[in-house]
Amino acid sequence: MHGRSRDRPKTGRRYALVGNPNVGKSVIFGALTGRYVVVSNYPGTTVEVSRGRAGFDRDSELIDTPGINNLIPMSEDEVVTRDILLQEKMDAVIQVIDAKNLRRGLLITLQLAEMGLPLVVDLNMVDEAGARGITTDADALAETLGVPVVETIATQRRGIGGLVKAIAGARPSDFTVRYDEDLEEAVGEVAGLLPETNISKRSLALMLLAGDASLAPWVERNLGEEEVAAIREVRHRLEAHYREALSSVITNYRLVAAEAIVMKVQRQMHVEKRPLAEKLGALAMHPIYGIPVLLGVLFALYLFVGVFGAGTLVDFFQGTVFEGHIGPAAVGLFDRLLPFPHIHHPVPTSPYNYEVTASLSTLQEGFRFVHDLFVGQYGMITVALSYSIAIVFPIVTTFFIAFGILEDSGYLPRLGVMTNSAFTRIGLNGRAVLPMVLGLGCGTMATLTARILETRKERVIVTLLLALGVPCSAQLGVILGILGPLPFTATLIWAGVILCVLLLVGYLASKVVTGDGEACFLMELPPMRLPQLTNIAVKTIARIEWYLKEAVPLFILGTLVLFTLDRLHALAALENLARPVVVGLLDLPPETTGAFLIGFLRRDYGAAGLFALASRGLMDPVQSLVSLVTITLFVPCIANFFMIVKERGAKTAIYMVAFIFPFAFLVGGTLNLILRTLEVGL
Repeated sequence: MHGRSRDRPKTGRRYALVGNPNVGKSVIFGALTGRYVVVSNYPGTTVEVSRGRAGFDRDSELIDTPGINNLIPMSEDEVVTRDILLQEKMDAVIQVIDAKNLRRGLLITLQLAEMGLPLVVDLNMVDEAGARGITTDADALAETLGVPVVETIATQRRGIGGLVKAIAGARPSDFTVRYDEDLEEAVGEVAGLLPETNISKRSLALMLLAGDASLAPWVERNLGEEEVAAIREVRHRLEAHYREALSSVITNYRLVAAEAIVMKVQRQMHVEKRPLAEKLGALAMHPIYGIPVLLGVLFALYLFVGVFGAGTLVDFFQGTVFEGHIGPAAVGLFDRLLPFPHIHHPVPTSPYNYEVTASLSTLQEGFRFVHDLFVGQYGMITVALSYSIAIVFPIVTTFFIAFGILEDSGYLPRLGVMTNSAFTRIGLNGRAVLPMVLGLGCGTMATLTARILETRKERVIVTLLLALGVPCSAQLGVILGILGPLPFTATLIWAGVILCVLLLVGYLASKVVTGDGEACFLMELPPMRLPQLTNIAVKTIARIEWYLKEAVPLFILGTLVLFTLDRLHALAALENLARPVVVGLLDLPPETTGAFLIGFLRRDYGAAGLFALASRGLMDPVQSLVSLVTITLFVPCIANFFMIVKERGAKTAIYMVAFIFPFAFLVGGTLNLILRTLEVGL
């Protein structure tokens, strides 16, 4: 993610960065654009595309396309990248290739060459390739492809100047993949039926013959019924010549061509010892040894985010900054602005005095409304800004730093590989580990990152599991604070119930949620490496910028909703409505009803209310455990709810809340019944 500017760059020339995932494309993008960047969803999708002014050409636009493995799309990311190249005229395409994986990168290069687009090839990570004994003759590759080829180490900004010079010399590749006679004849027939576009007719013909269903909207807009029927007839006739699908036939020809180029320009020298980073990477993926590595990472994450972020930093910002200075100053300011504090009821000593007193009282009520709106029980300053800045901001900042380190180190993809078999049991794959781990820091951010999953069904399941039972770091800290004085058995029961619920709901959701099942699990494994502090800083600042612009307004909106409900006396009505369930079904003290209501604003604040009750001795150990299980499974905070609405739609969000509310109380009530019946001692 990159920094954002308010205005999209006015473009004269347009350039696109293209490449596989994890090849350093975003680092190259940052080096070429600085912070003149706009990040937005590609129209009609949930895929984010970054656009910025290129530092070497101020009247230009540089587009960072989503990472792809093929331009015959199998995912939404690949559809978006293909559509950008098809619909937006490019003055140059800069393809970033991982020098360690030249063969994989060349599959895309050959398709870009077929598109006839001006091309520059950037061999990135040449230092890591060298450490593995891999050397590539860049001059020979440039001669073979007929386009400029440069070598870079993006994280160290080496070769960026050479890349900028090469972009000026971008030109279409003269390398052509030759297919067999039948296929070439079919390509010629289909190409003759196509209109002129930003990419070559040959390239489009190959996509259509490969059965690219994602091109249907383009076909509908640009071709008539006769052309569509003719293309379909050519494709059906061609399919009879092959045992394999045409998409596989076409891809195999390209792979053979890529292999021939690799054999010509690349050399692999024998390396006696495996680097330490490579050994750590293998250890992190091991089905047995990877578990203690994961536990160690989670413990470090908890110490940094849960203890330092949610503890030390929150105590400072909330206790010292807000409660010690900003809060009292704001309350004092509004108290001083509140006129005529001595007037409470009109005292009609005369008709004139009655009117004056009544007018002053009305004015007083108006100022009291403004006072409560900003510094009251549900005020914009005392709650919205206090929660979003004093409490959540330190937590998400530390999590952004930690996540950036995990991201750049190469550990997260390996975690996905290790957990893939477990996730397949609930209709997901190893990619789901990323948003689930993110959920331990901030459910709102985790819901956003569910975009990386390839099918709608997977994204809905992960969003449901995050909303249901993955506690954010702030809530987890409070929960562990309550569990601390209890026997360790209580912690095991709490963790066991939550884990079983997630597995059960995930399994059932995989059967109920409609749509395509889990996508084929292909996880690119970048090398394990020591993260660069400058890259971590840039990513963290950009993500903080996102939080301040996107998430903080949701806190303000949520607080405004609570303020309105309170003024309408609806909160008290809701509390009375929920009291029979809380007291009767869960066997909890009446005071806990308020904690569950405030938990909708932020679940950790609901947990904090339970913590206060437990500290005052108002709940026994069984009640504490039941309340913790219920609040963990409770509906997500209001910021997360609005994020679910934004990402999955209002209908899906309402369905999820309608399920989670009663389900959380049902699980809590069942646990209470079991513990009381079995007389489990805690």
